[in-house]
Amino acid sequence: MLNIGVLVSGGGSNLGAIIDAIKLGKINGKIVTVVSNKDNVYALERAKQNSIPSTVIYKKGNPNFDEDLLKHMQENKIDLIVLAGFLCIIGPTLINAYPNKIINVHPSLIPAFCGDGYYGLRVHEKALEYGVKVTGATVHFVNEVTDGGKIILQKAVEVMPDDTPEILQKRVMEQAEWVILPKAIGLFCDDKI
Repeated sequence: MLNIGVLVSGGGSNLGAIIDAIKLGKINGKIVTVVSNKDNVYALERAKQNSIPSTVIYKKGNPNFDEDLLKHMQENKIDLIVLAGFLCIIGPTLINAYPNKIINVHPSLIPAFCGDGYYGLRVHEKALEYGVKVTGATVHFVNEVTDGGKIILQKAVEVMPDDTPEILQKRVMEQAEWVILPKAIGLFCDDKI
């Protein structure tokens, strides 16, 4: 059973999907730590409700952010790091220590609407502005290029004519992110990727 560290910045809906998949036996792993870069986010409450240890490591004003993350992951004997709505760019210190052992979920079909500055609602705003008929989500390995690592899984989601960025974001989470992120973690834990 692999030790999983989950990094979050907000409500933790993807964290919830991972926890549910573990409870259902779909992931042969255990979340041993949840790390946020912000205080008072609901993801920390989700961790607490599920008896998962959590901590906050601040990026703002912290020149040792990557080193602090790395130390925490090593202390917890983490095998896989999952970025589940983590709105910080990971630096080379952590990436080099965990090659092909850090995965991220991104709310578009990479290579569309990804890279620096594309996160949260902005991704869905741009998809709607561009007029795409299909969007979705991608799980990929993290490397030194923002959203540039090898793709693990993708799932398409239809864009509806009356979508707002908020409605589209919710549909992408429910129909794609919450499906492919736990699936990718399960594949990793079963040594299939």
